[in-house]
Amino acid sequence: MEIPEGVANEIASYAERSSPWMKFLGVLSIISGIIAAFTIVGIVIAWLPIWMGVLLFQAGSFAKKAKEENKGEHLAGMMKKLKTFFLIDTITVIISIVFALIAIALGILGGLGGMRGFGG
Repeated sequence: MEIPEGVANEIASYAERSSPWMKFLGVLSIISGIIAAFTIVGIVIAWLPIWMGVLLFQAGSFAKKAKEENKGEHLAGMMKKLKTFFLIDTITVIISIVFALIAIALGILGGLGGMRGFGG
């Protein structure tokens, strides 16, 4: 199905207006990754926010080019970068939730084990 020209222009217009925000969030993500790299634990995972920041910055650049050059490939490039960003972000959130649940379970078990010591 072909996208009508007016709809494509509207999408490109929204993409262009979101471009500065994608780039700004990308820069913040890169900075947070660099800061994380200065810690012992952070150096292991610092590449992740840096990579996600680069993806957002690239998506913002594609969004701006899409409106300026009126080319659909730039919109497709933006969406490809955003797809990868959201995939990585989703996997990261799922892993974080799993680790949080494990920490809660260990905290409850540790608390129950500590209570046993007070009763006897």
